[in-house]
Amino acid sequence: MLNLFNLSLRLNGFPMKEAHTELEKILSLSEKDFEDSVSRKKKEIVEYHLKNNKSYQDFVGESTFVSWNQLPIMTKKEFQKPLVERLSKGFTPKNVYVNKTSGSSGDPFIFAKDKFSHALTWANIINRFGWFGIDFNTSLQARFYGIPLDFIGNKKERLKDLLSNRYRFTIFDLSDAVLEKVLQKFKQKKFDYINGYTSSIVLFAKFLQKKNIILKSVCPTLKCCMVTSEMLFDDDKILLEKQFGVPVVNEYGASELDLIAFQNPQDEWQINSETLFVEILDDNNNVLPNGKEGRIVITSLYNKAHPFIRYDIGDIGVLDEKSTVKKTILKRLIGRTNDIAVLPSGKKSPGLTFYYVTKSIIEDDGNVKEFVIKQTKIDTFDIEYVSELELTENQIQNIEKAITTYLESGLTFSFTRKEKLERSKSGKLKQFVSLVNKI
Repeated sequence: MLNLFNLSLRLNGFPMKEAHTELEKILSLSEKDFEDSVSRKKKEIVEYHLKNNKSYQDFVGESTFVSWNQLPIMTKKEFQKPLVERLSKGFTPKNVYVNKTSGSSGDPFIFAKDKFSHALTWANIINRFGWFGIDFNTSLQARFYGIPLDFIGNKKERLKDLLSNRYRFTIFDLSDAVLEKVLQKFKQKKFDYINGYTSSIVLFAKFLQKKNIILKSVCPTLKCCMVTSEMLFDDDKILLEKQFGVPVVNEYGASELDLIAFQNPQDEWQINSETLFVEILDDNNNVLPNGKEGRIVITSLYNKAHPFIRYDIGDIGVLDEKSTVKKTILKRLIGRTNDIAVLPSGKKSPGLTFYYVTKSIIEDDGNVKEFVIKQTKIDTFDIEYVSELELTENQIQNIEKAITTYLESGLTFSFTRKEKLERSKSGKLKQFVSLVNKI
């Protein structure tokens, strides 16, 4: 079969051959040489942008590199200005890869990568997927992603799907009637893997559970399932692996950066140390030791077109104590910094704590398909859910009791049953959102 995927990247000016060669060189380094290489790369990328990027020079306030820990932390707000003002010398919107973030953090922006940096991103993704026997050029993907609804955007994505050997399922309507059609496609097509948004894939697994069907029994070619963009909870992973009959791989990435972490065959969430440098910082921007929870701050070591240096991505996580520079393990991803619930007592809690607690009760009987929690006031939370039956008074009391135990008392809850939940334009489902001004 023609290597359409690699060919399409090369035709768009991305030097894939050089990127694969560079990645192989990085992967072959010993632990000590790898550590030296990362130190060198960090210094090189800072010096490059201090010399060639006026926007970054102004941000740092220096023209020469002094020390890593003195570099200021970049946030999404630094990028709320025209892209041309943020590009390095020699780069224009016409000779770089340009895209836009999803805006799930509340601060969407347009970003750029130089073509080699973007090629290296794809080389790394291809390498990671290869851990599970997936070849982008030959493996057929069942894709659970959103798609632009405008004519031109829709046709562009469909063409990408064709070149990337993938079949896209709509995720804006996941009713049983639609999921039945999805199941029929799995019976007809020889899919090698599933890839897409966690919540949509979990809904499909629940549909299969209700019908008592193991997906691999109707689609024997299926090798694995990759989930991304939304939190994967432990019990959902168990459900997916049971109903699909294949390993479930958790991916964590950001469009403006790269693949950040990818679950390896040893079930560890391995950081992409080849093209990124990941730090965990406290509220005062001090680097925390492995095992401590803090803000995830990332440096793109290869992107010369646009600086992402000590960039606070807006997530909270923990690195594993056994991590090395070459093999860094993400022990836990806790959630987004803007998903923190501030409670009447002054206590701050990750919003996903509410979701975990509620989830443990609300889904016990399999009646509730999915739900979201919205903090509308400092003491008020709305729980919207999709189910065949209304929640019972007993279930509601158990949820309120559990949240009082785990968080605090005196909170007010409303429960609203819906036919379907509101998703973002891209099709993502935000499990917890706070509408309270925390300033």
